[in-house]
Amino acid sequence: QVQLVESGGGLVHPGGSLRLSCAASGCSFGNYAMKWYRQAPGKEREWVAGIGDVARAGDVARTYADSVKCRFTISRDNATNTLYLQMNSLKTEDTAVYYCNTYIYKNYWGQGSQVTVSS
Repeated sequence: QVQLVESGGGLVHPGGSLRLSCAASGCSFGNYAMKWYRQAPGKEREWVAGIGDVARAGDVARTYADSVKCRFTISRDNATNTLYLQMNSLKTEDTAVYYCNTYIYKNYWGQGSQVTVSS
């Protein structure tokens, strides 16, 4: 059974930084693309960033929503089965619960990690 567990959220001032982690178990982590999503109060869940699997030769593909491009960086450590999201220059509109996700015949989600950006 695939399990995803997020950590690293918290309260930060505008302009600050946080790093989220997602520990994966129950799958061959490096074989699957991983994504981060977020859901703000009263809004639908939205895709934030994605990173490809490592089965392909060359650099791993990374993609970002326009709203976070150049501020957030997605990365993965296949030795520890961990996905990361480095978030810099945080804005109040980044406040949301952040979820990691993978699709292995179906969608798997973590429990979420709250990020609050407030002065």
